[in-house]
Amino acid sequence: MTSTTTVTDALPDAVVTSRGPRYRQQLQQILAFAGLVVIFAFFSVASPYFLDWANIKGILLATAVTGIMALGATFVIATGGIDLSVGTGMTLCAVMTGVFLTNLGLPLAVGVLGGIAAGALLGLVNGLNVSFLGIPPFIATLATMMVAQGLSLVISGTKPIYFSDVAGFGQIALGELVPGLPNAVLIFFVAAVVAGVLLSKSLVGRYALSIGSNEEATAISGIDVRRWKVVVYTVAGVFTGLAGVVMASRLNSAQPGLGLGYELEAIAAVVIGGTSLRGGKATILGTVIGALIMATLTNGLRIMSIPQEWQKVAVGVVILLAVYTDILRRGKDA
Repeated sequence: MTSTTTVTDALPDAVVTSRGPRYRQQLQQILAFAGLVVIFAFFSVASPYFLDWANIKGILLATAVTGIMALGATFVIATGGIDLSVGTGMTLCAVMTGVFLTNLGLPLAVGVLGGIAAGALLGLVNGLNVSFLGIPPFIATLATMMVAQGLSLVISGTKPIYFSDVAGFGQIALGELVPGLPNAVLIFFVAAVVAGVLLSKSLVGRYALSIGSNEEATAISGIDVRRWKVVVYTVAGVFTGLAGVVMASRLNSAQPGLGLGYELEAIAAVVIGGTSLRGGKATILGTVIGALIMATLTNGLRIMSIPQEWQKVAVGVVILLAVYTDILRRGKDA
């Protein structure tokens, strides 16, 4: 399988850019954007409240959290792996931020960095389990997902941690450096730019794509595959930690019961955008579009008063369609 990103000459030939797969990936992004437009237009007609700016900001806020997690998941999926721990990992990072800022009384910047570092640590654990212990990514990250969920409840005492006494924390997500646009959205866009640069211009992204394209050939070329997998999972954990901080700031609390289900939305956003579950091809722009689709769909169904159980059905159908589309795309690239 070929990669859609140009890589260095040191990488195996299996990851040299190919016009055919690149064209199909660009087509996938165009189709995803067209799908977003159709969904947006449908809900605009179906509900007079959908286009209200307050509702649009709600969609963007929801996109920010899911999208930041999806950015990290893009790197993992590019290697041909999977990360099921991003949802509960996000919650654990929010809880740890609460512990640092409220229980320990650390300065705001230190507490925020501590929450992000907690995410990096989770990613590091995932990477070590996958690379050095040889545990399949699905099982390794499933175990981390359960551990993170349990630790969130244990550390918080099963109770929310509120940030009411932490000056400035709520402004991280809900403040407006740009009038009318929540800071959480700006953080997401900046994170997307950083992720795009990492994927296309740095060794992390290039080696992630190389590993996903042909792991054996990558190893033969002299690249330490195990070490770079650890790096990739750690980078993904940083994005998970950032999502946890943004979520905690948005709610002004760390809710230990949240998290489950977010990983599916994040993975769906990645696949909808054109990143292959088989690895070797990834796109940050597509992930951003996919995150917008997931948030818009969920918001639209909610604003139309569709019962929550049917909302889950709709999201599940979207995930199935995304995976099936990826299967068709892989068949064409074969």
